[in-house]
Amino acid sequence: MSERDSFDICVIGAGVIGLAIAYELAKKYKNQGKSIVILEQESSFGLHVSSRNSEVIHAGIYYPTDSLKAELCVTGKQLLYSHCEQFDIPHKKIGKLIVAKNAEIDALAQLKKNAVANGVFDLQLLNRAELQKLEPHIEADAALYSPSTGIIDSHNYMQNLLHAAEMLGVHFSPYSRVERVETEMNSFIVHCQLDENRNPEKYQFNCQQLINAAGLGAQAIAHTVSAVPKKTIPELHYCKGDYFNFRGPNPFSHLIYPMPETNTAGLGVHATMDMSSQLRFGPDTEYIEEINFEIDGNKSKAFAEYISAYFPAIKASDLKPAYSGVRPKLSGLGEAASDFEIQGEGVHGISGLFQLFGMESPGLTASLAIAQHISERVEV
Repeated sequence: MSERDSFDICVIGAGVIGLAIAYELAKKYKNQGKSIVILEQESSFGLHVSSRNSEVIHAGIYYPTDSLKAELCVTGKQLLYSHCEQFDIPHKKIGKLIVAKNAEIDALAQLKKNAVANGVFDLQLLNRAELQKLEPHIEADAALYSPSTGIIDSHNYMQNLLHAAEMLGVHFSPYSRVERVETEMNSFIVHCQLDENRNPEKYQFNCQQLINAAGLGAQAIAHTVSAVPKKTIPELHYCKGDYFNFRGPNPFSHLIYPMPETNTAGLGVHATMDMSSQLRFGPDTEYIEEINFEIDGNKSKAFAEYISAYFPAIKASDLKPAYSGVRPKLSGLGEAASDFEIQGEGVHGISGLFQLFGMESPGLTASLAIAQHISERVEV
């Protein structure tokens, strides 16, 4: 890249959503000679939120009706399963059980109602005997069965999106950190620091459309865009979640979720698994001041205690620290869960700028639907 190159579209952030957006736009403008670049400050794609989650393809059960999360999750789930089939991406539609005690059965029925309002019509309420048949190691009085919930190899999926985008002419630029963005008439000048740890070089280029999909860094990027009104940038809250691997053979054939607690930042410590059936439990929720991915191994006792409510055989010694992730939440501790925020000109007044904030779960499931949502609005 030489000085003051010009691109039609710049996507900042090569997490799963940035990659999906670049791929979708590359398809939209195929053979039209439009140039698209993805900037990523890390050495590779998807190293933060996108690779530190449960790798679950969500059904769309929990989110408030008419929210972006509900709409984009339900649409995105179908798009993602089709994409996985088309490109042979490892995934399994293994189903999920949300388990409940007697006192929670009314709340479970309410959850089913909410899911139906969101367009999820395949859920089944199970009694104790039906649940025992499916998962004999689980202790609960009832369950909500979601057959369309699944798991995916998220790294393989992101690799596929990047490869498919590059085959359509998208430029991928790792080690590229955005320092500031100037807004001009109908265009942007993006100032970057390239390869700062090895061979630092300043670089700037023009683009017509700018998409901020920087995940945990989205607010920081927004603050570097000269004309963005500060009041339109939502506050960011880092919410950490740890995962522990289960040491023994996996006793489950479905994902197991407890009932979501009211006003918590997550869905409760649940049982999920990867494509090789390695069972893991997580994530918990802990609001933190600074990003850090260290796991406190001493948490295994608290984890085991929580999990024992639905899996009585669990012991703290069964749990081994696996990894942690940090969610870019827009709601603080004790506040009601927030929706995705996708801002266009109507919010900040800048033509050609799209900013995505609070892209936590179900961002992976919704990635292709989010990409379509953006693609429909981008015009170059």
